[in-house]
Amino acid sequence: MRRGVLIFLIINVAVIGFLLHNVWTLLSLLVVDGSKDAILAAELPSPKVGKASNRPDIIPKIIHQTYVNDSIPEVWKGAQKSCKDFHKDFEYKLWTDKKAREFIHTEYPWFLDTYDSYPYNIQRADVIRYFVLAHYGGIYIDLDDGCNRRLDPMLGYPAWLRRTAPTGISNDAMGAVPNHPFFTKTIHELAKYNRNWILPYITVMASTGPLFLSVIWRHYTNSKPALGQEVKILFPPEYQGHTWSFFTHHKGDSWHRGDVRLIFWMGRNWVFLTILGFALAFVLYFVIYSIYARCSRQPQYRRGPSPGRRFFFWNKASRGNYEIVGNRHEV
Repeated sequence: MRRGVLIFLIINVAVIGFLLHNVWTLLSLLVVDGSKDAILAAELPSPKVGKASNRPDIIPKIIHQTYVNDSIPEVWKGAQKSCKDFHKDFEYKLWTDKKAREFIHTEYPWFLDTYDSYPYNIQRADVIRYFVLAHYGGIYIDLDDGCNRRLDPMLGYPAWLRRTAPTGISNDAMGAVPNHPFFTKTIHELAKYNRNWILPYITVMASTGPLFLSVIWRHYTNSKPALGQEVKILFPPEYQGHTWSFFTHHKGDSWHRGDVRLIFWMGRNWVFLTILGFALAFVLYFVIYSIYARCSRQPQYRRGPSPGRRFFFWNKASRGNYEIVGNRHEV
């Protein structure tokens, strides 16, 4: 194999390896579903029984929710009321934009510049839920999630998140003890992921939303957390849709913009887009290799056995002798 071709292949392998290294966590989300940390239906009591668990309550009885101000839209009032009615013995905290910023300013001033720099308000709504769970502990619930039963059985786990489709975890319902290492890690990784990805939906999802949290979750689980520091996963049947499920889901997505249609179309056609991506990558590779091969076949001019002055077409090989690659003339 020619040396140039070998170098070309090594460079391509290095580039592919670099790209795979940077997206490996995202690729792993396609196959790792959190089932080894699942909260099984068999370990949950019937809604009519209540707690009925050998696990002591370790998560504080606090429900956190967020909104712009205290005027909750009519479409979410029923969901909000259901959670309050089921949990009259819980402390209820509604984090308005004003309260949220004051909290960050007072308790986490090192993050305030990042907090203020977010271009979309939903990003601040995302991060405040991580900070209050890290600080106070408790259970966070989106306003478009209603309660279908009491959440007492969920108080026995050190931390839990919700599995979402088609992959990863969501940040609309989650709970934790104060200072749980997963949420401590989450709040300290936020500044690192604060990037603009052009499309608003992707920017939000990757910087503060479920995609960001899914990546942090994979990094955390890969670190093999100690017993008592694990993160349990609530799967869809236990989340909503059944009489024993904990939540009901209502109309939401108030922050979605026009680019969401494109993202959802890509999600529905991911197989086609994956095949197209590989095809385009192969075509690009073929074009680059063809250009390289053509350049490497250009005539190369070499010195003769004696040093001499080099010209563009002619090289002096020895006194009275001149040579050109491919044709030798003696005078």
